[in-house]
Amino acid sequence: MSNEHVPVLLKEALNGLNIKPDGIYLDLTLGRGGHAKEILKRLSSKGRLIAFDKDLEAIENSRIVLENISNNFTLVHSDYRFVKEELVKLGVSRVDGVLMDLGVSSPQFDDIKRGFTYRFDTKLDMRMDESSSLCAKDIVNTYSLSDLTRIFRLYGEDKYSYQVAKKIIDYRSKKEIETTFELVEIIKSAKPMKELAKKGHPSKQIFQALRIAVNDELNALSEALEKVIPLLNNGGRLVVISFQSLEDKITKDIFKKMTKVEGSRHNVYTLPTLDKCDYELGNKKVITPSLEEIAANHRAESAKMRILIRKEN
Repeated sequence: MSNEHVPVLLKEALNGLNIKPDGIYLDLTLGRGGHAKEILKRLSSKGRLIAFDKDLEAIENSRIVLENISNNFTLVHSDYRFVKEELVKLGVSRVDGVLMDLGVSSPQFDDIKRGFTYRFDTKLDMRMDESSSLCAKDIVNTYSLSDLTRIFRLYGEDKYSYQVAKKIIDYRSKKEIETTFELVEIIKSAKPMKELAKKGHPSKQIFQALRIAVNDELNALSEALEKVIPLLNNGGRLVVISFQSLEDKITKDIFKKMTKVEGSRHNVYTLPTLDKCDYELGNKKVITPSLEEIAANHRAESAKMRILIRKEN
């Protein structure tokens, strides 16, 4: 498999960031540098790109890509939930733009040894940060029936969550679950034929749920958004690209909270007074890929982009 990563909604992301050549920009999901290199190209010698990734392999591969453009960048090997803490170390208190391209990058999916996908028979892993102690194998072999059911239902939205969890418990009582294909067969055995006959892989939602649990993705996203939004300069922009409904809902809800104007009534004779709101939505309607982009890159199909802007004062 090729390790080339095609950045999704690239033109829309760059337009959303409205890049100033001398600004400071964060790419909190560096991956293979597809978006980062285009941001860096638009920065002058006074500008700066700071890029985060918890996958050390992504950091090292992207460093080579970015060095061919300029040296105005800093790479941070960290979970983006620690964005504020890492920026303090760098002496950065405000930024002009932030990009978050969520989920797993194409090279991670396509790298057999990483164990993210049901397409290859390999060890169950799914760690974005390979130095992390918890992997998918640990979860399926040690978590309780109730915890497995909760994870599959909450993070995978699979209506056969209990049945899959029960089959896992039964299987591991005889033998440890070690590989992706073992898990795929267990999932298939838990679902009725009418479900297996539907379009799409029957393991997709369970694998998604395990990946989210292994990497604590949803909690990390909420923490990162809450920390990074106050760091935006006046006119600064936050662009978030999500690929599944749970990520998009978190983003949408936090953006709504940040742009909501609260009304207050002092007494029955006065009109409501509006508190000042520092943020506004950059797009009223969610941005999705064009049919042309989806045809060229099928992984773009589920992408949704939302933009938050800190108002000029």
